Amino acid sequence: MLIRLLRTYVLRYRGHVIAVVCFQLVATIAMLYLPTLNADIIDYGVARGDTGYILSTGGWMLLISFAQIICSVAAMYFGSQAALGGGRDMRHDLLHRVNGFSTREVGRFGAPSLITRTTNDVQQVQLLAVMAMSIVVTAPIMGIGGIIMGIKVAAPISWVLVVAVPILGIVMGLIIARMVPGFRAMQSRIDDVNRVMREQITGIRVVRAFVRERHEAERFEVANTSLADATLRVGRMMALMFPMVMLITNVTLVAVLWFGSHAVSDGTVEIGALTAMITYVMQIMMSVMMASFLTMMA
Repeated sequence: MLIRLLRTYVLRYRGHVIAVVCFQLVATIAMLYLPTLNADIIDYGVARGDTGYILSTGGWMLLISFAQIICSVAAMYFGSQAALGGGRDMRHDLLHRVNGFSTREVGRFGAPSLITRTTNDVQQVQLLAVMAMSIVVTAPIMGIGGIIMGIKVAAPISWVLVVAVPILGIVMGLIIARMVPGFRAMQSRIDDVNRVMREQITGIRVVRAFVRERHEAERFEVANTSLADATLRVGRMMALMFPMVMLITNVTLVAVLWFGSHAVSDGTVEIGALTAMITYVMQIMMSVMMASFLTMMA
């Protein structure tokens, strides 16, 4: 259902989507190329005292960085245009569809649920589309490209990536698996809050006539507390995600520095290559985290 929604509404803006893919591709390739240039500056410029090489390569790095910034901004602009346009069209069609429901259909779905679908759910799909525009292209290229470039610049210590990346993927998968039921519970609790609020606003005169304000306040407090508890459970899992990523990333960096220092001492790896390897580790870990976050949103 989600894929069909995105295909139906976001792909109406094919030109914007194609522009996003092209700009993100260029920006990601530029991001992967920068650590290699930095390694060349260290190995062939600083180590040899070649100021001309440092200036020329540094100039290339500035140009590539500037191009990366422009492409990233352009990709986000076109992606937001496509996602927001798709969300607008989705909300328009959904409202007209609901307006055509019979009384029996409205009663079967429930007015609070229909309100949630038209507002909160469309916004969630819209936000997912915005994130997907930047992550779907960037994460795979950054992850696979980072591994390839890491093996290329520092093959003797590239085995660290082979160990660290699967561990990070497994940990993120376990956390997301625990979070999915919590998100579903949140959707149900939002429906309950909307239902209670709608009943109270619609029947405000009856509530006042029979002096039921305290009872209705208690009803809303129960629904609101239930939603808060569900949100807190999900929030705790989300709070655990980032520290776990940082823990695995930092352990990986320590391993790269430890084994890389021995490789530099043996002469099998250059100092600049070790520096580039550290950057690639960060990029790979970031790509895995981005892909996990997109999966969680979906």
